[in-house]
Amino acid sequence: MLHDPLFIVMALAILAVVAILMLGIGGFAKGGEFNRKHANRLMRYRIGAQFVAVVLILLFVWLRGGS
Repeated sequence: MLHDPLFIVMALAILAVVAILMLGIGGFAKGGEFNRKHANRLMRYRIGAQFVAVVLILLFVWLRGGS
C-alpha cells in the first residue's frame, strides 16, 4: 500500500489537514493578533483541505476496494 501513489497523495492531504488544524488551534489557544488576523482564513483553508482529503479517501476506497 505504501507504494501506491494515490495512497501517498491521500496521506499527504490528511497530514495537511492535521497541520492546518493544529496551527489554527495553536493560534486560538495563544490568542492575540495572530488569532485575530488569521483564524477565519485558517479554518477556511482547513475546510477546503478536508474536502480534498475526503474526496481522495473516497476515490481510493472506490478504486482499490473492488475485489
